[in-house]
Formats: sequence, structure tokens, C-alpha cells
Amino acid sequence: MTSHDDDARAQGAKVGLSVDTLIIHGGKPLHGRVDVRGAKNLVTKAMVAALLGDSLSVLRDVPNISDVAVVRGLLEAHGVHVTDSAEGELTLDPTNVTSAHFAEIDAHAGSSRIPILFCGPLLHQLGEAFIPDLGGCRIGDRPIDFHLDALRAFGAVVTKQPQGIHLTAPERLKGAHIELPFPSVGATEQVLLTAVRAEGVTELKNAAIEPEIMDLIAILQKMGAIIWIEPNRTIFIEGVESLHGFEHRSLFDRNEAASWACAALVTQGDIFVVGAKQQELLTFLNVFRKVGGEFEVHEDGIRFRHPGGQLNPVVVETDVHPGFMTDWQQPLVVALTQAEGTSIVHETVYENRFGFTESLNKMGAKIEIHQDGIASITRRVPRRKLEQAAVIEGPTPLHGTDIRVPDLRGGFSHLIAALAASGTSTISNVGIIARGYEHFIDKLRDLGADFELAD
Repeated sequence: MTSHDDDARAQGAKVGLSVDTLIIHGGKPLHGRVDVRGAKNLVTKAMVAALLGDSLSVLRDVPNISDVAVVRGLLEAHGVHVTDSAEGELTLDPTNVTSAHFAEIDAHAGSSRIPILFCGPLLHQLGEAFIPDLGGCRIGDRPIDFHLDALRAFGAVVTKQPQGIHLTAPERLKGAHIELPFPSVGATEQVLLTAVRAEGVTELKNAAIEPEIMDLIAILQKMGAIIWIEPNRTIFIEGVESLHGFEHRSLFDRNEAASWACAALVTQGDIFVVGAKQQELLTFLNVFRKVGGEFEVHEDGIRFRHPGGQLNPVVVETDVHPGFMTDWQQPLVVALTQAEGTSIVHETVYENRFGFTESLNKMGAKIEIHQDGIASITRRVPRRKLEQAAVIEGPTPLHGTDIRVPDLRGGFSHLIAALAASGTSTISNVGIIARGYEHFIDKLRDLGADFELAD
């Protein structure tokens, strides 16, 4: 068994998932309702933000996913008292924050990259922080240079050690002028979590403006931060001496909502996603409609369905918000295998994010990957050196096969491909899917999927 397999089991175990493998009997449409709670990409950062306060914070609509368990373990290792409720409410008490040994941090972090975001808050609270060797999903190189350069700009001293990276703040961190080479979500979060208590004003140019970033800013403002959002991706943060706790209900997980929408399209089903909101899904909804899917926006969620007949090919370019999210393209690619004609997906945000298509081709799909992307006069997103493109010919019948889950979004995409395929598929390493999809096995069961659990 590889270390990647061990990590998948560990991810599932954090949320009570005792199985590693699903045996799926495909070809059955998914029908029913699923609930989505708080966004993985917001909740975990909000939990880190609680470190900055001098009193209790309360976070609501927290999903039971392994990434949340990882952050909780890291917070508790640093002395934060965390309690929860069955309704998805977390109470975080940071009044006794202490340093944690690197081995403890490493044990809780596993392959997660979340420890990097602890740096700013811990430098403010303790004057030091430690980052173990960082992992994450196998979707290409995600360098932490943006983070370290930003922390240095605030005055942090960065020292590389055999076990990881040690950071210290000899004096109070100072506001800085920072311009990101790319509107990275993680780097923007790093600057926000550090600048709010740094002395003076921080100007951040080329910032990410995803809905999860806006929700994090709302949380920080509730805590006492002073933050302006200017045009052209510029954010100003006026540092304050101290912050207090917050109460907040997190933004819904738009990635999970889009994933279930694609599951409805792929399986020719009908799924009502409770908690999904139109505004944060505008770009996705446009593409969903162009492909041929139908949706209805309700007060309490959005209904997604396959109306029957053929699906339409599309050309999609992933981009930072308000563009088409990179996390949406993987489940969409599965649906495009059933569209009539040639579709093209240009991936411009992360390199090596089409590795999951190898298994789809094994199932009968016809997907060709262009490692250097495809130039076109109709392109709207500027080309990047790391980009790739997938050309999908359809429709192609999918048949069952054996698949080992490679990463979070690719894993869910394999899952819905197996549900749409004829015959039986064996999907292993499913614990990775628990990183971002709450109770996904129960939800599949509620939607009428035909599957068995295996060790």
C-alpha cells in the first residue's frame, strides 16, 4: 500500500468513513435531494481566522469533511478549545494559544496545505510559526513562494529547516505593498489573515475576489478589521491592535453544488441541491444551460436535471472569479463525454489537472490532452505557460472499470462517471473524496445510486 493510499484512508477515517472502496453498478439516473453546507474553501480559513481573536468565535453550517477535521486538529494542537454540535456549529476559544511541536503539526496536517495559513495569525499571537513539508492533491505544483514572499514583506524572518520552515517576527509585523503575480486565492487569504493586525496599511494588488474571499473579509470585519475593496482587484487593509471573536454562517459550497449538478447531467437524472444559491453559480449556470441541462432556482436551493435528448458541445476556459472555476471543469468533462460533437476545456489555473481523464478514456471516453494548451482567436482568458487543454469527442458510451481515486475533484468525477457507465466499476481510495464532500456515500444512497461498500 502506498503513502497516497494511507492518506486516503486517513482522510476518510477523520469523518467516520470506514471503507476504502465502492463497487458501483452504473446506468441508473440519480433522483432526489442533497444538502450542501458551508464551503470547504471558506470554513477552513474562517477557523484559522478565529486564532486572531481574543474571545470566542462561533461558525455555523460547518460540513463534516476531513479538511475541517485537519484544521480542528491543528487548532487544538495550538491550544484552541474547539467544541461542535450535530447541527454543524463550531465554537472556537483561542484564549490559550500556545506553540506546537513540529511533529504534532505534521501529524495533524498530513498532506494538507492549510498550515501555511496559520503563519500570520501565529506570528501575531506567539511571534513564531512552523510549516511542515506541504502536500495536497496531485494536480501539479502549487508553490508556496507567494505566501513566503508576502510574509517576508510584512517583516517575518523565514528559516528553512530539515523538517519544514520556521518563521519568526522579531517585532510587530508592518503593513506592506504587495502585488501578486497571479490572483491566487491562497496568497490573498495569507495577506488578509496577516495584514489585519499588522501595523499600518497594507495594499494588495491583483488579489483574488472569489466569493469565499469576500466571505472571509466579512468575517474579519466582524472581528474588528478595517478592509476596503477597490476596483481592479485591489484591497486595502488598515491594521488594528486587536481583534475579537465572530459569529458567522458560512457561504454554501458552490463546488459541491456544481458537482451534484453535473452528476444529474451525467446520469440523466434530476437533483435538487438544497442550499445552493444562484449568485455564486452564475457562470456555472450559463455553461450548464449551454450544454443542454435545465435548472430551476428556488428560495431554498436549485434543481438541476437532464431534460432528455442530446447534450451540446461547449468550449470552456477556466479562470479566476468571476470566470469558470477550475474545480468545476472536472465533473463537467464527464458530462461532455455525452455531448454531441467536439468540446474543448482550456485549463488555465492549475497545471496537470487533466490526469483524471486517463481513467475516463479507459471507460470508453475519447479525450485528447494537449499538454501546451491550444491557441485560438476566440480565447478570452490570457494564455499561461502552465495551461493544458482537453478535447472531448462525444457522445461515447461509458463502461465500468476499476479506478483508483487520484485527487478530490477528479475522484468525484470518476464516481459520477461510474454511476453513468454500463456495468460495474470498482472505485478505490474514496477516502480522498471525504476531504470536500460531506456524507457523500449517504447522499448517493439517498439519490438512488446502486452500489456496495467494500474494504
